Amino acid sequence: MEKIKNCKDFFAMYVDGFKNLTWGKPLWIIILVKLFIMFAIIKVFFFPNVLNSRFHTDKERSEYVSGELTKNHNLINNEKKSFK
Repeated sequence: MEKIKNCKDFFAMYVDGFKNLTWGKPLWIIILVKLFIMFAIIKVFFFPNVLNSRFHTDKERSEYVSGELTKNHNLINNEKKSFK
């Protein structure tokens, strides 16, 4: 087996492999369609942008996020202290 010397050889190997596929092409199309559905469509409907809907300025958003992060961090630290 030949060693791959650079990125061009690496991508040429994959291009050559995809040219010789029979069932692989439809399967890759199905995989890409499923990934598009998962990341583009489902994200829009199930993960709304909460920060833009609740807060008007970047300062309000950053204060909310930092407060949530430190609140969770404080809970974790308190749990660690209680186990000692």
